[in-house]
Amino acid sequence: MLSKAVIILASFTAPEQVGMNAKTMLWMLPLAAAIAGIYKAVKLHEITLKSFLKEAAVLFASIVVFIIAAAAALSLITYLATE
Repeated sequence: MLSKAVIILASFTAPEQVGMNAKTMLWMLPLAAAIAGIYKAVKLHEITLKSFLKEAAVLFASIVVFIIAAAAALSLITYLATE
């Protein structure tokens, strides 16, 4: 049992290689959903299912829109700098 735990922990010594393409960028969506859900679960004073889902969905959408806008701005800056 201990040897299995050591093997599992040893696998975390090298970073995972993540490419930069559209497919790997989709991993942003569950991360943003988890952040929105946890943040709203902590910040809402009174949690009802309807208000929690509404607030978390709005925060999730704003996170995704902001990240897309930041990526577009950085891409534009990079394009202008390299041309």
